[in-house]
Amino acid sequence: MPENETGITTDELVVAVRAAGDQAMQAMSQTHGAREEALRASRQVIRFSANSIRASHRSDFEEARSLKEQAGTLLSTLDKVQEEHPEVFYGGFVEDGQKEYVEACATLAFTEGSRLPTMDELAIGAGAYMNGLAEAIGELRRFVLDMLRKDDFSRCEDLLRLMDEVYSVLVTLDFPDAVTRGLRRNTDVMRGVIERTRGDLTVALRQRSLERQLAIFTDRLESN
Repeated sequence: MPENETGITTDELVVAVRAAGDQAMQAMSQTHGAREEALRASRQVIRFSANSIRASHRSDFEEARSLKEQAGTLLSTLDKVQEEHPEVFYGGFVEDGQKEYVEACATLAFTEGSRLPTMDELAIGAGAYMNGLAEAIGELRRFVLDMLRKDDFSRCEDLLRLMDEVYSVLVTLDFPDAVTRGLRRNTDVMRGVIERTRGDLTVALRQRSLERQLAIFTDRLESN
């Protein structure tokens, strides 16, 4: 078989190509297996986190905490995937699970009045953490509306203050989307959520004040 200028024959190149194919097959099979594992775990994390959020809305904080912890345990199993297959770990769906998990943690902390875990404690990057925190604003709106329907104003203004504070932090993070993972769009959406909540609460407070004034006026008329 003729050789090229470097002395490598065509047969040797064919062998090298086939070896590369075998090596790629093995590597891609491992990556595919890791992807399937990470995808299953991420879906379970999202399910546990969503159920934890629902439990927080029911004020079933013990159940919310248990479900949140199950989600965190599942996320920790992906550490090996992050180390061995970073292309899978940073493919997007793992980050979706992380955001949902942070949202569950934040919703529980805000509604229960417990400590908010830090991104270091959760071992989650800044982009996913802040996006999860942003989405918790929407859950706080739902919690406020549930309280208003029950004619319970005890925590509504405090929760609105928390929403405002989260938003105030979000708007300071002015970096490209590649860094923040789309945080700017999320922040813009949450601004509208906060303003609608402020409007709903203002209307409800004014209505309550009016009802009290009418009750006082009615009592005066009856006493006369």
